[in-house]
Amino acid sequence: MTRSVVVKVTDVHKSYQDFVALKGVSFELHAGQTMALLGHNGAGKSSLIKMILGLIQPSLGEIQVYGNTLNASQQHVQLDIGYLPENVSFYEKLSGYEVLSYFAALKGVNREKVLQILVEFGLADAQHRLVKTYSKGMRQRLGFAQAILSEPRLILLDEPTVGLDPLASEFMYRKINELKAKGCAVIICTHELSLVEGNVDFALIVGQGKVLAQGSLNELKQASNLKIKIKSAALEQHHQHLNGFQSCYFQGCLHVDYGIKADVIRHITQHLGIYDFSLAEPSLNDIYQYYINQLEGQHG
Repeated sequence: MTRSVVVKVTDVHKSYQDFVALKGVSFELHAGQTMALLGHNGAGKSSLIKMILGLIQPSLGEIQVYGNTLNASQQHVQLDIGYLPENVSFYEKLSGYEVLSYFAALKGVNREKVLQILVEFGLADAQHRLVKTYSKGMRQRLGFAQAILSEPRLILLDEPTVGLDPLASEFMYRKINELKAKGCAVIICTHELSLVEGNVDFALIVGQGKVLAQGSLNELKQASNLKIKIKSAALEQHHQHLNGFQSCYFQGCLHVDYGIKADVIRHITQHLGIYDFSLAEPSLNDIYQYYINQLEGQHG
């Protein structure tokens, strides 16, 4: 099934006077996909998010959302985008219910939806308390609730789990995956790579304004050519019989390229009878560090 393109970024550049924030960024995000936007501070992530939101314009290139090129006259497009900023800030003398009611009025959402989402996000019992009494986790849930209040087809989340405990983070990603299952496109900007790894379809890694890599986790593993580690106590006894894979053996462990993983596993199971082994593939953090180190090496 062909999924519709929700966001299309084509050769986008962004400059602020003499400072170049983005240089030739391109990618597509389809309905029902979740993308991790990764990069160090100052990499250009915030500029990219602001342009997708239609708050600023590219210096060069084009950004389309739902097939429309965003500009200041297309506010109706922006209303169908949900956004959770990194630092959630509300009027502290309003209650949670009043905050959501305010956003509901802006987005044309009825009050029944407000009550429903307060229950859904576990805020019903605290709906009449002032926001200033809310914990960090409650503020994040309230912020996320306002982002999805109008059931947008695109949601941008900037560090949605920063400072949250494991249960609160699990709640956030469960809700993100529920939205994705309904066809929503999601962009998550985060430094918490271990949390996002199992919850995204692909990642866009940016550094110094440029795209360093993009693709699914499997595609990034292959492109980075980081080694997969296969460990087994039995390998020490049988490593002389690894045949063509002898060069991969080092200190009781096989270090193999992603492309030959299946061949190596087939060999040690079928020919050596080794079934008790562990497999350690590169994590998203390993991949991210690889590309950042490459970038730093180029400018070292």
